[in-house]
Amino acid sequence: MSSDHQCLEMAAMEVHKVVAPPHESSLKKLKGRLKETFFPDDPLRQFKGQPGKKKLLLAAQYVFPVLQWGPSYSLKLLKSDVVAGLTIASLAIPQGISYAKLANLPPIVGLYSSFVPPLVYAVLGSSRDLAVGPVSIASLIMGSMLRQEVSPAKEPTLFLQLAFSSTFFAGLFQASLGILRLGFLIDFLSKATLIGFMAGAAIIVSLQQLKALLGITHFTIQMGLVPVLTSVFHRTNEWSWQTILMGFSFLVLLLLSRYVSMRKPKLFWVSAGAPLVSVILSTLLVFAFKGQRHGISVIGKLQEGLNPPSWSMLHFHGSHLGVVVKTGFITGIISLTEGIAVGRTFAALKNYQVDGNKEMIAIGLMNMVGSSTSCYVTTGAFSRSAVNHNAGAKTAASNIIMAVTVMVTLLFLMPLFQYTPNVVLGAIIVTAVVGLIDIPSAYHIWKIDKFDFLVLLCAFLGVIFISVQEGLAIAVGLSIFKVLLQITRPKTVALGNIPGTDVYRNLVQYKEAARVPGFLILSIEAPINFANTNYLNERIMRWIEDYEADEEYGEKQCSLRFVILDLSAVSAIDTSGVSLFKDLRKTVESKGIELVLVNPLGEVMEKLQRADSGHHLNRPDCLFLTVGEAVATLFSTIKCQSSGHV
Repeated sequence: MSSDHQCLEMAAMEVHKVVAPPHESSLKKLKGRLKETFFPDDPLRQFKGQPGKKKLLLAAQYVFPVLQWGPSYSLKLLKSDVVAGLTIASLAIPQGISYAKLANLPPIVGLYSSFVPPLVYAVLGSSRDLAVGPVSIASLIMGSMLRQEVSPAKEPTLFLQLAFSSTFFAGLFQASLGILRLGFLIDFLSKATLIGFMAGAAIIVSLQQLKALLGITHFTIQMGLVPVLTSVFHRTNEWSWQTILMGFSFLVLLLLSRYVSMRKPKLFWVSAGAPLVSVILSTLLVFAFKGQRHGISVIGKLQEGLNPPSWSMLHFHGSHLGVVVKTGFITGIISLTEGIAVGRTFAALKNYQVDGNKEMIAIGLMNMVGSSTSCYVTTGAFSRSAVNHNAGAKTAASNIIMAVTVMVTLLFLMPLFQYTPNVVLGAIIVTAVVGLIDIPSAYHIWKIDKFDFLVLLCAFLGVIFISVQEGLAIAVGLSIFKVLLQITRPKTVALGNIPGTDVYRNLVQYKEAARVPGFLILSIEAPINFANTNYLNERIMRWIEDYEADEEYGEKQCSLRFVILDLSAVSAIDTSGVSLFKDLRKTVESKGIELVLVNPLGEVMEKLQRADSGHHLNRPDCLFLTVGEAVATLFSTIKCQSSGHV
């Protein structure tokens, strides 16, 4: 066969053209992009093709999920929800009192916060399993941040006002995120960040309970590991053996009950009821043996009655506004993240959907209403929600049953808590937060991604040695830094041909892949924008220099003729990216090398087409659908030219 005939055959080889996407108006594109950004779930799709009355009903059900399950509610469902509600109430009552003390608030506020917010959530929330109430981490953060501004012992009324105001701003921020469809912002709290933060906070919370567990009366107000341990061992003269004995005994009882429930999930009621049993037993012991006369600190007399209004106590101006907004922001983010994560976890187990933005609105409005009814920050707690799930809750009505039980407690049972020892409340808190230390997940992250583990470690150490909020800020900063690194330093890899195929893969990953003489084939694996164009330009030129350097050592048989850029993984490009290709083409052409682009995606192709005015970015011989077609076509060109044909 003659070389002329071979060249004609190669020229006739089918090459698929790269086409731009169908033309759309700029307004339509902008609308589509905004929709994908803020409404990826397309909540309005359920209204399409529906009659007017049906649309109104669907809208009401969307705003108030209670209207979805309420009309079909049955006695069978009620039985399941009553059992679940009573079970979580037995856990919520002692936890509510304990967490309020953790936040440096009166214990009664913890019960107030377990009454009104669950009722609001039952109407607005979309999760069937979420059990609402105060949580340890948000309580710790609020207590520590506000205590830096105001002493809860010297100015208890002002401290309470700031707590309610912070709760209002937390709710306002949470609801705003949901209404504005900005829920993706909380995704900056990565899993690694949360695991490290939660573990560090759990240790700090536990260390803070040493005051109650050892019977110390003068304790540091600082949160770090060193000051707490220093305070503990400098106050050995205040240790009370009676308190230590009681605290150790009930701590062992609570941990054992938790262990039993973890080993045998059907016995969930053991750990769920253990805190209330501990409160009852310890209260009876203190009352019988006059424990308060032997150095055992007790709660004291608690206020009776339902939540008093607190709207007049909210601070929207003055010198404390800054710390109130800051506290609301941080506690709002943390509680929102925990609530949505818990809701989605149990929704996945039962195979139903939880709308993140609706949950933000529900939790936000719940906290705003709570702030005006003497409640502080609440969300869906993992321990309570797990008990609710295991107890067989079918709908959010279990929150209503829990709230009614708390209401009965507030109205009639408050005098019974007068002799409850603080040491048992400390033991309850320690038992609850132990579950936040997730060592298996930390080890899993270490195996998969060392940088993520570094983020986890920074969050953990920052919380322990600096403070809760600074530790969180450091971890979030590192996570954002990682994202910025990935944006500004996108990965580029050299591709080679898998022998016997037209498949091209990473030369490092696939050892059988071979370089194609005269071709440098690179894959860019990230969007191209103003933040990474300089890096990409330098990196591509370095690839070329490395190729030519290898050539000098005789490792190549053919000089570099083509640089092929595989753009299959480049999902977006901006004007700086388009300029990169123009400048790159000029630079490589001055070296006698041709730049070829492969498979630019819709948006990339469209922008290249618009911007191409005399720069020849869209020439058919420089634009191909696949690397295989590009190499085959260009290789035939080289052969034809080498045999004297153009």
